[in-house]
Amino acid sequence: MKHKIIIAGLIITSLFTSCQEDFLEAPAQSTLDESIIFSTAGLAEGAVDGIKVPFAETNSYRGRFLPFYGLNTDIEWYNSSQTAGDAADLCVYDAKAINSQMNTTNNAWAMMYSGIERANICIRGLRQYGDPRPGTDLGYLLGEALTLRAIYYADLIKAWGDVPARFEPINSATIYLPKSSRDVVYKQIIQDLGEASTLVPWPNETTATNSVERINKAFVKGFRARLALAASGFQQYPDGIRRSTDPALSVAAMYRLALDESRSVIASGKARLEPSFETFWKKYNQEVTTAGGESLWELPFADGRGRMLFSFAVRHTTNDQFHANGANRGGTAGPLPFVFYDYDQQDTRRDVTCVPYKYGTAVNNIAKQELGALNTWYFGKYRYEWMNRFVTSTNDDGVNKIYMRYAEVLLIAAEAANELEGPGAAAPYLKEIRRRAFPSAAQAVKVDAYVNALTSKETMFNALVEENKFEFTGEMERKQALIRWNMLKAKLDQAKQKMTSLATHTGEYADVPATLYYKFKADNVSLDIYGLNRGETTNPGVAYTAFPWTWTGAAADTKINSLYKPGVNPDNRQFWPIWQVFIDGSNGQLVNDYNY
Repeated sequence: MKHKIIIAGLIITSLFTSCQEDFLEAPAQSTLDESIIFSTAGLAEGAVDGIKVPFAETNSYRGRFLPFYGLNTDIEWYNSSQTAGDAADLCVYDAKAINSQMNTTNNAWAMMYSGIERANICIRGLRQYGDPRPGTDLGYLLGEALTLRAIYYADLIKAWGDVPARFEPINSATIYLPKSSRDVVYKQIIQDLGEASTLVPWPNETTATNSVERINKAFVKGFRARLALAASGFQQYPDGIRRSTDPALSVAAMYRLALDESRSVIASGKARLEPSFETFWKKYNQEVTTAGGESLWELPFADGRGRMLFSFAVRHTTNDQFHANGANRGGTAGPLPFVFYDYDQQDTRRDVTCVPYKYGTAVNNIAKQELGALNTWYFGKYRYEWMNRFVTSTNDDGVNKIYMRYAEVLLIAAEAANELEGPGAAAPYLKEIRRRAFPSAAQAVKVDAYVNALTSKETMFNALVEENKFEFTGEMERKQALIRWNMLKAKLDQAKQKMTSLATHTGEYADVPATLYYKFKADNVSLDIYGLNRGETTNPGVAYTAFPWTWTGAAADTKINSLYKPGVNPDNRQFWPIWQVFIDGSNGQLVNDYNY
């Protein structure tokens, strides 16, 4: 797959270039070419693979969108939020249209529309020349193209709100378009995914769907369910924060769709939770891309492209025994410091998700784990030390982005069932998530008794908000969820208060130890740490070294208040501004709303 995309780029580039000529009403040179390409499965596959090329362009998802979108939330933050600058501004709800990280013509905005244009060409060609019926190769390719276009649009909407709607290849009359209501876009891509679900097979039913780097029915349905919740949720419109007033996007209609689609995936048996949370994330870092498990679809990066670990892994100070990706790789963002302490101590997701150490300077190419500070944690879901491949690129790591996994399908089913049918209908889905999280000896209390006590719609909903936190910290899905729940500012403010209590070891964090004790394990690399659990205050003995577990670096108030910029209301900054270069190049068609 990763090598085929290079070839795909050559095929789609010729089509795209021909389309550009149409702007000037030049004679159509590509008609015969398109008739051959989109009626021949092998050639059409190359063109559809080309839709994915913009994902990996330098300032697209790879280097700009994925490293910044989704920060900051009540569980995740940019670890340098307190350092003034354009990078931090993207995360602290103070982005400007001239942001130097983003205000370039090759930025993610442009690359997303490049992907959309490629998809539009493929969709038109397949419909016109391909006879794309269910059960055929060309039918699958149409379903894949429709889904890839929906991915680009879904990400445009969640980052920018209302955006131009382009569902046909560009011509001279449509070079410049104003923004459309996101409601229009949501309705179209939800409809498109409904069609795609009839065209693409379940995981492992065909060679194409053997890999999570290709589109399959479980992902299409799960993604459609995600979009249904987002489309009907609260969000900032130009006239304020509200739900859509379009009857087609009502809570009743969209939650029913989300429940039906998620239940369809669950009933299919074609996707499942990995029995161990840690094993799932180890397999991810080992680049296991076999379909039919927990990962439903992954944004595919070649070995020398993509920055998931480069950005988010446990920090490595230098090249060492685990990688040669360069100095200070990983650790640009991490969990908020209290998240570790909010987990139940028996929850196996805790130690996978939240890591209190980094790898120090290598000596003879061997780096050891080093404790940092109470206020600096790393995402443990991304680890060079869990990879099989040794990364040698100095700018990229090549590890895919998990776009959706089966755990989200279960929690969507729980949320929609709770809304429409009550907490009893939601309970089995929440129990399945928690049963994986807790050891069998703890399940009677932590799974069955815990969930059975959630007897009202409100208590179940609040439990689901928390469960999303425990399940998805570090995956940068939280921001959109908080927005659609109308909880963004309230949860950020709550997080600031929780950090204040943690920094002073008071309130709900009064029993968090102020001293850790550590020694090295037999490998002389890994730390054996005592004192991370609440109440562990007894000195374990002379074999251990004491380490103050306190807030260091920037003053606690300064760091805590950088979760969002003081004086800014995050609810009024739910979206980034359209970057100035695109405003200037829009022939007066594009403007920024939301008081930018």
